[in-house]
Amino acid sequence: MTVQVWAAPGRVESLWWGGEDLVDLVGGGRRWGADGGLRETSLRWGFPFDQAVVAPSGRFAVVYAERGTKGLVVELDGPKVLREINRSYYRAEDYDYPVAIGRLPDGREVLAHCPEDYNRVQIEDLLTGERLTEGERGTADVFHSRLAVSRDGRHLLSAGWVWAPIGVAHVYELAAAFAGPATLDADSLFAPYAGVDAEVGAACWLDEDRLAVASTDESLGWDQEPVFGTMQLGVWSVGQRRWLHCNPVDHLTGTLLARGSQVVSLNGHPRLLDTETGRVVAEWPEVTVAEKAHCYGAKHIPTPIAVVSPDGNRLAVAQEDGIAVIDLPEHGPA
Repeated sequence: MTVQVWAAPGRVESLWWGGEDLVDLVGGGRRWGADGGLRETSLRWGFPFDQAVVAPSGRFAVVYAERGTKGLVVELDGPKVLREINRSYYRAEDYDYPVAIGRLPDGREVLAHCPEDYNRVQIEDLLTGERLTEGERGTADVFHSRLAVSRDGRHLLSAGWVWAPIGVAHVYELAAAFAGPATLDADSLFAPYAGVDAEVGAACWLDEDRLAVASTDESLGWDQEPVFGTMQLGVWSVGQRRWLHCNPVDHLTGTLLARGSQVVSLNGHPRLLDTETGRVVAEWPEVTVAEKAHCYGAKHIPTPIAVVSPDGNRLAVAQEDGIAVIDLPEHGPA
């Protein structure tokens, strides 16, 4: 498995596969071609953004400050700034900005974020800013973070935290949220059905139905024989509301990136994990990433900047001296 290092002057601030090119949107949209050659740009944002999320269509993106309150919705053709977005100042410096872009079943792209309150997710039309979850709301005592829309645009994942602090996960049905926004403040399709008696450190969508969830070594102490306990990697079916797999892992996974039925674990260095067994398929200790087990923390440890290519064959990881591009081992169907 080959690891190439592509040179990059200055810090690589974000990564996105734009076709065969690797693009650093936060860093001004500079591009690396398939041969590692760099094409610089003159674009600068004029604000210290440090993360980005790109729409499924590739037409739009949000650049934002991970531990700040500011972001921009950007049309990439140009690029053109469509509007500014904000989140509550409350504890903003202590946890990662909640923001995601998804595409609904009708093809419309939407923005999920928390523009007024830390505990209230809103869904908006990405292009126009029209709010789709306007209406009476409930009260949820959760700091939403690491939002992600499922591939089919039917569900929203939140991997956030509650006091003391401890990481938690929630899954919401978007059609139900459009009909009754207060469903975003009620029990989700994950909790309380999952029998989790451990802190959720990370979660990501594997496909339209399956969710990969990793726990930390922090027990909640609620259940003597939990279904999903500490230091485990599990696969949860939203449709069936049950665990398909639960297996122990010997490390804190950190951020998870989906790759079919596998996940890339980013904590200290990248590891490729089989979600059905928890087994480490491959790892690259020579490629360094931050040790970050949670979405929260008084000391800001930036989330590792990494992305899996659309075909699942390569992993790109930002390094101090450039970008490590890893050829991933062959894998079966998702």
